[in-house]
Amino acid sequence: MIVGTAGHIDHGKTSLVRALTGVDTDRLKEEKARGITIELGFAYLPAPGGETIGFVDVPGHERFVRTMVAGSSGIDFALLAVAADDGCKPQTFEHLAILDMLGVRRGLVALTKADAVPPGRVAEVMGDMAGILADGPLADAPVLPVSAVTGEGLEPLREWLFRAAGDPIQRPVESRFRLAVDRVFTLAGAGVIVTGTALSGEVRVGDRVLLSPQGLPARVRALHVQNRPAPIGRAGQRCALNLSGEGVTTDAIHRGDMALDPELHAPADRIDASLRLLPGEGAALRPWFPVRLHHAAAEVAARIVRLDDEPLSAGGSAMVQLVLERPIAVASSDRFVIRDVSGQRTLGGGRFLDLRAPARKRRTPERIGQLQALTLSSPAEVLGALLDAAPHHCDWRAFRRDHALSEAQAHALAQELALVVLEAGDDAVALLPARWAALTADIMAALAALHAEHPDVQGLGRERLRLMLQPRLPAPAFAAALQSLARGQGIALDGAFVRLATHTVRLTEADEALWDEIAPRLGAAERFRPPRVRDLAEALGRPEGDIRRLCKLCARLGRVDEVAHDHFFLRGTVQEMADIVARLSAQSADGVFTAAAFRDQVDNGRKVAIQILDFFDRHGVTLRRGDQRRVNKHRLDLFGTAV
Repeated sequence: MIVGTAGHIDHGKTSLVRALTGVDTDRLKEEKARGITIELGFAYLPAPGGETIGFVDVPGHERFVRTMVAGSSGIDFALLAVAADDGCKPQTFEHLAILDMLGVRRGLVALTKADAVPPGRVAEVMGDMAGILADGPLADAPVLPVSAVTGEGLEPLREWLFRAAGDPIQRPVESRFRLAVDRVFTLAGAGVIVTGTALSGEVRVGDRVLLSPQGLPARVRALHVQNRPAPIGRAGQRCALNLSGEGVTTDAIHRGDMALDPELHAPADRIDASLRLLPGEGAALRPWFPVRLHHAAAEVAARIVRLDDEPLSAGGSAMVQLVLERPIAVASSDRFVIRDVSGQRTLGGGRFLDLRAPARKRRTPERIGQLQALTLSSPAEVLGALLDAAPHHCDWRAFRRDHALSEAQAHALAQELALVVLEAGDDAVALLPARWAALTADIMAALAALHAEHPDVQGLGRERLRLMLQPRLPAPAFAAALQSLARGQGIALDGAFVRLATHTVRLTEADEALWDEIAPRLGAAERFRPPRVRDLAEALGRPEGDIRRLCKLCARLGRVDEVAHDHFFLRGTVQEMADIVARLSAQSADGVFTAAAFRDQVDNGRKVAIQILDFFDRHGVTLRRGDQRRVNKHRLDLFGTAV
């Protein structure tokens, strides 16, 4: 269990930790000289059950509230110190508010310096505390009078801490590893050390991690957990990682960085979030209001963009977009605190919802519906609600990454919701089964309607079909959907076109009548030199476009082949010409023949003969070398010929 101290300056937090653990957490000369805590301090207390209780001692001075926030992120239990002589002071209330924003709900109040006041004063302050705590995060917390000088009340305090340490705590141990770095230093003979609270997952000696947001790779050479050497560190523990790697220096790593599983590296600088203001701070929130955002040990300048037009009253909540000055490493559902730019006041806090927030269309009803889904608690609830809301699909890989899900967790989640995952390269989109069924039905209905109205049309263009459907899938996911349907034999993919598997192109009655006029002119004695499109149009008194369209349609039906531009030959004629080149090749000792020999066989001009042979070259029926060609026997049956 990790315990974080809280409370006003000079209310005895450090003395209390020293009395409990024997460790003076004020390690800086300035701290000892001034008698105040400036930096985070750390101490440990063995518990009877084999647990080790870690203490994070934070500053109480108003100038160092940002350090207090850094130390309080990731704690399990709050130890709020209130001096019996002073009672509650400004930072007492501010620290309580910060604990509330960070979601800390377990803790107790140590009424320090109880030896310095009469018993009546102790009772008075204890009565005051009951009212102060009633509506806050520590509403049910006990208030224990203690004295670090005389030892009064220390034993009951230890017993409370030991009982709390024995209570089961749900931690995201199965998730991917994240550690919020709050200290960076070098140790002689070891190298660079980073310390912090493991927010999720596990880390072992030898693991590869990434320092984010800078993307610096490192290897864990050694590991201390709760101040002891250990082979593995887990979520909810204080860990010290001895890191090695190219570029791993104290200048390259900073407080506020995350040491994490490399799969999680995706820093965010525009985040949609739920925000709650503290009482009395509603009037401060103007459009693009500047704040200091605190997340774990990181602090960054940010601006707040409202996502609705409703006034945000003191103590009220709203959906907002946070536009950060620089990217930081975060995860969905992480908590944050906002303070004014001068660092004088804590304004509020909340939870991150979407780490990839859009800059445009961020206030649409569809978008707000998505954010409402993201406010739910567990990844399963979030994903289920998100896929129920328009556009009914999500980036599956981004969801897994932003929620720090391990492979096992992602697999279990996919099974729980029976997800349909459409994968295409690095892209993966998840849908619920009902949405997949609806999408399939919409695709089939669109194709059936097209075929009924236009039986002579091969199919719909893939992109046109995608744009027809609502909601619209990303292009890679839609391609994967079509491939899946094609494997199931519901549809067929013909190049850029999509059709029902049962559909075959049919000519309309008018087209069949026109074809009956065209076909005789392409056959008989003139079959090796048929008229071109313009000649057919002139002879039949029809527009060239009509003739060209019908000939191309007949080419798809296998009735003709377009040997050269606007020059169509009957398929039977093409078969006959393929037989001729096969015969010429067979008659030659070395299997080669010339264009002139072929020209003589088809009784045609050189230009048309060359065009025919070029057509065969393109289809691999003939293989050209210089002025000579030979036949590719493996392609002779391409047009129905087998010689």
